[in-house]
Amino acid sequence: MAVVNEIAGLRLPPDVLDIIRACPGFTVAQSIEDLIELSTRDAVNGIHEVAYDVPGKGRVVEAWVCRVRNGISANYPEPYMRRRDPDCMVIADDLPTNKERFSERFGYDFAELRQLTFDWLKTQELALFTFKAGSVADGPDTVVVAPANAGFFALGLALLQDILNTETLPREFKPEAVIYVAPPFRHTHFGGKQFVVHRRGPELYEMFSYNLYPGPSAKKGVYGVLINLGEQEDWVTAHCSTVQVITPYDNKITIMHEGASGGGKSEMLEQMHRESDGQLLLGENVVTGERRLLTLPRGCSLRPVTDDMALCHPSFQKGDGKLVVTDAEAAWFVRVNHIQRYGTDPHLEAVTIHPREPLLFLNIDAAPGSTALIWEHIEDEPGKRCPNPRVIIPRRIVPGVVDGPVRVDIRSFGVRTPPCTKEKPTYGILGLFHVLPPALAWLWRLVAPRGHDNPSIVETEGMSSEGVGSYWPFATGRMVDQANLLLKQFQDTPLMRQILVPNQHIGAWRSGFMPQWLAREYLARRGGAWFTAEQLTPARCPLLGYALKTLMIEGQTITNWFLRVDRQPEVGEEAYDEGAKILADFFRRQLQQFLEPDLDSLGRRIIECCLDGGSVEDYRNLLHPESVFLEE
Repeated sequence: MAVVNEIAGLRLPPDVLDIIRACPGFTVAQSIEDLIELSTRDAVNGIHEVAYDVPGKGRVVEAWVCRVRNGISANYPEPYMRRRDPDCMVIADDLPTNKERFSERFGYDFAELRQLTFDWLKTQELALFTFKAGSVADGPDTVVVAPANAGFFALGLALLQDILNTETLPREFKPEAVIYVAPPFRHTHFGGKQFVVHRRGPELYEMFSYNLYPGPSAKKGVYGVLINLGEQEDWVTAHCSTVQVITPYDNKITIMHEGASGGGKSEMLEQMHRESDGQLLLGENVVTGERRLLTLPRGCSLRPVTDDMALCHPSFQKGDGKLVVTDAEAAWFVRVNHIQRYGTDPHLEAVTIHPREPLLFLNIDAAPGSTALIWEHIEDEPGKRCPNPRVIIPRRIVPGVVDGPVRVDIRSFGVRTPPCTKEKPTYGILGLFHVLPPALAWLWRLVAPRGHDNPSIVETEGMSSEGVGSYWPFATGRMVDQANLLLKQFQDTPLMRQILVPNQHIGAWRSGFMPQWLAREYLARRGGAWFTAEQLTPARCPLLGYALKTLMIEGQTITNWFLRVDRQPEVGEEAYDEGAKILADFFRRQLQQFLEPDLDSLGRRIIECCLDGGSVEDYRNLLHPESVFLEE
């Protein structure tokens, strides 16, 4: 890696050229190794401080970074900076949007701060690198401009989206997006809060990252670039994990699991967590303390496809009634808050302790030269672990990973649910899993509840929504446009099966992520067989679609309490109905905002069905009724 004095033939936007010609020095990183070196270049006693002089505050340390045996470890002094702020996006252009504009939030035009940002960058030693957003050959050409001392942040972005060698760039490489990183402005202009400003232009998409936590910008900010491109070209980048599941009998199905942050996307790629004796803890009753265990000697083999973002580009689709997806990332931003001791997930532990190439650890307590361990979480305060420890793992080192487009069989949606009891009724009324009519599955993606005790984001009060497809917090345009795109996707894939899966609680039973792991194992063992009408019954709450009447896995019957929460003695019908009302009121509040004049006419009928208190059969009859049950 060398500090260069010229731009080596890079075709850069005028503003970027102006910045790097004026700055005291800059480095063009050509590889991950370059950024690893930059991440701890100025370490003292093994610790590299990412610090800036902030007017009115003096020297502010944003992060501590150190080299560990298995990569780079970065930690933030402020607990607030250890997770994503869900309200950090603003728009700084005049294109159509439902998001808050910069001028509305702050009372002045962004052009002023944009110029101040450029002026500040001109005073810094900088690091630049290039990548293609979406990690695909035809993704938008993108350039990153960041302070050189924030090398760990650039490393995270380069791991997630890969990095191009500028010496071998094709001649046609022309930046369509630029990411500017300027951390001190969160103190001088944003009251210490995370902010990411998106500025869409006809030729160039600009994103300004005013913080160093990768979630809002390095990851979700790039997601916004892809969503904007799909909005222009009529396709979707889904917020999901995808996994091929292979049973001990060599049956294979592919499950696509969507959901808001904390909805179990990464967990769908994990093997089931077992007790010390090898059994599975189905649940622990929060009232009685009773534990229900299940014996499943051998789980399915898993072949991961996507972890969080999946391109559903038209060029992949076969027109055969099923959706085809491919990964939109080069690495995965894996949350490990549930890994609290050695042996919880041997597969993930093996990948992260002895990786084939260096990883980036965030919010992990690791000393210089040590081995970062994913169960050693930094504490937000004494005795309180940070709920959002992360590790960025290149997908190429994930065992069994599937490259290229994959055809999906089952589309799942995950919801974090609180405990529900007679004493405290909540929306935690979902059974182990439910079968949804496609119209109802579309509605769940429109409202996308963020759910209970979310570890990934700064805490919010009550039940909140992440909106269309659960990727609305990262989108820059209009909700109705994304709703229409998702509906068309459902219309074009009539052979997809739809399920709804809770995590954390099933009524009065604390379950963690076991519901989705068991649903995955059970559905894979069924192979291509689906459910007949006799095997399902309408859930007491119509928004939950159909509940299973019985469920047997490897000769063991799952008690009906875990399938139909209204039958739990700690819940009962009255508390269940109160929880159903919480859900129904939430749906009505969220769906009103989609009733725009240009909402698809079918979408309008589906939403009106919900607002009118429609039945499960009403939803079934609105879209692909033949896909819900297996024909007898």
